[in-house]
Parts: sequence; C-alpha cells; structure tokens
Amino acid sequence: MRRDVWRGRPHVGWGGYVLEDTDEQVALYLPEGSPLAFADDFFGAPHPWSGRDRWFGHGVVQLHRPGSMNSVWVFWTGLRPELAAWYVNLEEPWRRSPLGFDTQDLELDLVVEPDGSWSFKDDEQLDPWVERGRWTREEVAAIRAEGARLGAELDAGRRWWSEEWATWEADPAWAPPVLPEGWDAV
Repeated sequence: MRRDVWRGRPHVGWGGYVLEDTDEQVALYLPEGSPLAFADDFFGAPHPWSGRDRWFGHGVVQLHRPGSMNSVWVFWTGLRPELAAWYVNLEEPWRRSPLGFDTQDLELDLVVEPDGSWSFKDDEQLDPWVERGRWTREEVAAIRAEGARLGAELDAGRRWWSEEWATWEADPAWAPPVLPEGWDAV
C-alpha cells in the first residue's frame, strides 16, 4: 500500500500492486476499485476525497525514482485506454514501511500532455496550507522551487520516465487489492 504520512501520522491510504521494485524505480499500480482510506482530520477539515472509498475510472500507475521528490502518474482515458496525461506529483521521497511505501503529497503537480506541453496544477492551494499549519512559508517556497526545477527539466525535453508505460496494460484477472488492518497506525 501507499500511505501519505505527515509528521508520523498517516492521513491517506491506497491499496495497490507493486509492478517493479528496483534500485532505479518503484512502480505501483492502483486498479479501478482499489480501496482508499482517509484519517478523520486532514488539517482541520475532511480530506478533499474523503467521500470516496475506492479508485474510480481507469487504474493509475505511479512511477517513483528512489530518493526523488516526485512520482510520475500515468493516467489513461477512453474505452480502449490511451494516454490522457503524465502527472508529475510532487511528494516527499518514498520511505519503505511494513505495509508498503510512505510519502507525503506536497500538493503542487505538473500535468504533462501527450504532446509534451505542461502546466502547474494546485499552486493556488499552497499558501492556504500555511494558514492551516500543514507547511511553513519556507517549506512552500521549497516546494515551488522543486516544481520550477522539474518544469525546467521538461522545458529542456528531459523526461525521467519511460514512455513505454503509456501503453502498459494490467492483467484483467487481477482482483482489486485490500487495505490491511491498521493502515493508519504508525
């Protein structure tokens, strides 16, 4: 499973499959129907997805280079899935846990269209998190700096993921995973 853990407290849990686990890359797959779980309190309010208990739509592959502050999510669209977008999710480097992998979403994302154009997503949500106590102004500045660095990599034509993931297909016999008991324990 993948968990978002902030200062030792799990806030979000996702069930999935490990497709690859090497020194160069970890690839997780969250199929349609994968369970989602949320802590009751997400910095003084419910998590924006707290009404959901499952992943809907096409599954998503998450590609992470150990030690990096992002993962690249592969989103598909259509009846015969085709690449909708690459989604560069800024997050803390993944840490192994007895349940899978822990990280913390950093809110800022880069959406990379199939044609290579890209844009930031959710930048406007960073400053309000300072007021709610999730991050300091210095941490938000560091998040934006990392986003700018990744944007410069994209502008230079450098992608750090394999384009082959755009056509990857899951085994249709795979059942949706389950969340283990105690997903929200440290």
